[in-house]
Amino acid sequence: RAAIRDVGRVMDIPIAEVDRVAKLIPAIPGRPVTIAEVLAESEELQQMYNSAPYYRELIDTASKMEGTVRNVGTHAAGVIITDKPIVEYTPLHRPTNQSDDNPVNTVTQYEMAIVDHLGLLKVDFLGLTTLTIMSRACDLIKARHGKEYDLRSIPIDDPAVFDFISQGHTTGMFQLEGTGMTRYITEMKPRELAHVIAMIALYRPGPMQFIPDYINCLHKKKKPKYPHPLLEPIFKDTFGIPIYQEQIMQAAMQLAGYEASEADSLRKAIAKKKENALQEHRTKFIEGAKAHSQVSEKDAALIFDDWEEFARYGFNKSHAADYGVIAVQTGYLKYHYPVEYMTALLSAWKNDTDKVATYVADCRSLGIEVLPPDVNKSDYDFSIEDREDESPAIRFGMGAVKNV
Repeated sequence: RAAIRDVGRVMDIPIAEVDRVAKLIPAIPGRPVTIAEVLAESEELQQMYNSAPYYRELIDTASKMEGTVRNVGTHAAGVIITDKPIVEYTPLHRPTNQSDDNPVNTVTQYEMAIVDHLGLLKVDFLGLTTLTIMSRACDLIKARHGKEYDLRSIPIDDPAVFDFISQGHTTGMFQLEGTGMTRYITEMKPRELAHVIAMIALYRPGPMQFIPDYINCLHKKKKPKYPHPLLEPIFKDTFGIPIYQEQIMQAAMQLAGYEASEADSLRKAIAKKKENALQEHRTKFIEGAKAHSQVSEKDAALIFDDWEEFARYGFNKSHAADYGVIAVQTGYLKYHYPVEYMTALLSAWKNDTDKVATYVADCRSLGIEVLPPDVNKSDYDFSIEDREDESPAIRFGMGAVKNV
């Protein structure tokens, strides 16, 4: 589709006509379709191809461009670590999308698959503004209350915090704010970290359809279903719903006798939609389940096909767990130290007018007064100011004022 649109732009063909051709190329996740394949099967595309010379030139030229590199991007979090200077392993170049938000100034010319093939270590480092917010809040808490917290010591098992989250006070909480998530989290009424982790993994396109089932099972309004008795211990915590990639790996080992490395290979094949590898694993899994667990071929095939569909959107549990911990920790800070937390939150997002407005409104709903900017009292960031009655208020930061 991109090739057709780019060629159409160069040929100065009207956008509507180019779109008509492009939309005849189906977008199938995990299985790219070539223009030649569509041309052989689509009567409508054949008619257009034969109807005018410029259509023929458009389609022929786009076909030649298929598979070529259109543009270069930078991985969101991937960092290559080598034992020698990196230029001994891979050529480098300057990225074209440098900015204050993306300070990376050197990237590899090799794309990710080649880097993996070379055996280089790629580590994903995710930078979160939330960690800065939490650190600033901890500094404010220490300064005002003399209590020391760091990112490792903020509790994650306080029942009062889970009550607070269940009541929908999620504005400003990592991964939990937003209308949709707040609605589901109040329906769920989480009582422990595992519940929050599960919701974070479920609240995405695809698995979102399972949220009502999970909540109903959690509150014992519905009985969980398991595709096979041997899988119950693995899926018991998620009520029979496959939520995490690690569950698929464990299940393949339990049901079909996979080794850990083979289970990881299965996870990668499903997550990255590698068709050839999937077919190999499907055969291996069915035969393994028959031999290892006496599962019928039909049942084994059904289980694998269900997993294949799930794992296209399956979430890494360790990733969800990290996010869940941070989510509950932000809940703890907001519940026990609302003024300090909201001050740090507002300071971090002072350049985002919409977020500032949302968080100021939330402060007021919590009974925290937000004082207007004052050239004699405001700092650059938002700050805490004790009023005459000794109750704390938040003073609007000058840095959040437009054009100042």
